[in-house]
Amino acid sequence: QVQLVESGGGLVQPGGSLRLSCAASRNIFSIYVMAWYRQAPGKERELVARVTKSGVTYYYDSVKGRFTISRDNAKNTVYLQMNSLKPEDTAVYYCNDYPRATMAWGQGTQVTVSS
Repeated sequence: QVQLVESGGGLVQPGGSLRLSCAASRNIFSIYVMAWYRQAPGKERELVARVTKSGVTYYYDSVKGRFTISRDNAKNTVYLQMNSLKPEDTAVYYCNDYPRATMAWGQGTQVTVSS
């Protein structure tokens, strides 16, 4: 079973930045389309961004122009650079493959945007 470990979250003021990382326990990123998802309190988990194994990206409308997803297949790591953060970005952020999220969900990393 592949383990996914997310990190990099924290408390940040509106307009601030964070960089999230997702590391896999073995080399699977060269196979899958990887994605970042998030789940806010009381809401369903939603797709934030995805990146193909060749680096083609897609972003949810609300984060376009602010977030950047990237991957390092050699390090089995996916990143999410988040700039110009807004209170509505507050959520637990997870990574998984796309579209079916077939791997076991990690613990996620909490992002809180508040003044």
